[in-house]
Amino acid sequence: MHFVSLITLLDVLAVATFVALVHAFSHRRQWSRLPCPPGPRGLPIIGHFLTFPKNFVWLTFTEWGQKYGDIMSVKILGQVIVILNSPKAAKDLLEKRGNIYSDRHLMPFYQMMGWEWFHPTTPYGDYWREGRKLLDRNLRASAVAQYRPMQLAKTHDLLYRLLSDPGSFHHHIELYQARLLMSLVYGYDVKSYNDHLLVVARKMAELGSAVLPGTVLVNEIPLLKHIPAWIPGLSYKPAAQAGFDAGQDVLRYPMEYVKDGFKNGTARSSLALENLQLIEKMQGPQKENAEAILTGVLGSMYTAGSDSTALTIIAFFRILVLYPEVQKRAQKEIDIVTGGLRLPDYTDRPRLPYIDALCREVMRWSMATPVGVPHATTQDDVYEGYLIPKGAIVIANAWGMLHDPTAYPEPFSFKPDRFLDADGSFRDDPLLTSAFGFGRRVCPARHFVDSSLFISVSCILCVFHVGPPKDELGHDIPVAFKDSGTNSSRPLGFRCTIVPRDDRAKELIVTANMAVA
Repeated sequence: MHFVSLITLLDVLAVATFVALVHAFSHRRQWSRLPCPPGPRGLPIIGHFLTFPKNFVWLTFTEWGQKYGDIMSVKILGQVIVILNSPKAAKDLLEKRGNIYSDRHLMPFYQMMGWEWFHPTTPYGDYWREGRKLLDRNLRASAVAQYRPMQLAKTHDLLYRLLSDPGSFHHHIELYQARLLMSLVYGYDVKSYNDHLLVVARKMAELGSAVLPGTVLVNEIPLLKHIPAWIPGLSYKPAAQAGFDAGQDVLRYPMEYVKDGFKNGTARSSLALENLQLIEKMQGPQKENAEAILTGVLGSMYTAGSDSTALTIIAFFRILVLYPEVQKRAQKEIDIVTGGLRLPDYTDRPRLPYIDALCREVMRWSMATPVGVPHATTQDDVYEGYLIPKGAIVIANAWGMLHDPTAYPEPFSFKPDRFLDADGSFRDDPLLTSAFGFGRRVCPARHFVDSSLFISVSCILCVFHVGPPKDELGHDIPVAFKDSGTNSSRPLGFRCTIVPRDDRAKELIVTANMAVA
């Protein structure tokens, strides 16, 4: 076994050297004219292969940015990785030059899993463009308004689950997000946390961490795709097979559910049903192609979105424990608007500026996807005197931008007042769109996310008090908050108390749930 491991390691190093030399040779003339952006010194040939961060990459990027500037770069086996640490650099490149910065880097591990249909990571081509048209048409700000009754109903269900079993609030929040998306996309009602499609989505989110450089070796050394499955530690075939199976479940089961309902007249209103009705009028290859795009894009929408908003709401519970004064002020504003006689709804939003500011600060303070999905260049480019070669991976460090002390004084403190004018009115911040990405790859569901976050936060604050856990004597138990994450920031399990504010609040929850049922 030791002999086999040694041979395998030597083979890997040989392949890595070969790959790095190919990269270096292919760009040697460009590099002789202009330098790539500055960055930490790497090792010969393998570059930053051993030192590129595997977890909390946004923290390392921010630290590097303080030393090397708004635009910097590193290399892994000859692959150039450009990191953008300022809104100006991100907008200049990813938005103003979007025609050459909207591609995605080829990821062999995704190919092994058969995830060519996964829209957020697909190359900039016909499939992506047609899928983006579909998403923009169905998720534009004016279209999202029609989904508010559904969002409100799912929020009321969440309140009842929190009342019935507050200790499982992590699961309730994940279920809430899944129910929102599955209802929107397929008209499917997710009944429990262990629903098969929710389990599959969690598996895909776990495998999806391979989107960042350095997380999966086969993405840096594609020849590892051919390593036999029996070689321990270097074969990606078992994981790829699991990813393939999960992806096929996402593509097959929900659409079959909608098609069956479409045929027998029982399908509920959904994006899938609405677009299937349009496709039904087509014929031949045009119809087959349109259905394939619809299936892949809607499956992508569900799996890509099943995680992010849930992580943000879980972070909101952490904030309520850490900042009780924020909770009190928010509840006072809600009580003035509702009189404590009803739950808030969307019509109240103009009169709840502090709640809006709180939601914005949640997104800034605890970003679910701090660096998003990397972009890639389709041709050589020059910016600020630096060469950004064709095929470079380009990462926008949105977390660093939204924790810049120049733009946000005391960036690690939770301060909703950042988004309020002196008279208490809400002031939006264009920089916050960084949380949803940049340019042509900006998250198409951002309006739906904003709508869901507002109604869930306002309703939870209306009826619950959230605080630290208690011991047998009723004393507060200190909470140690920890995160984990590769391409997403995931609050690890923590305890808190979630109790109705009073009997009237409990009655509001029960009454609202009866209306939903």
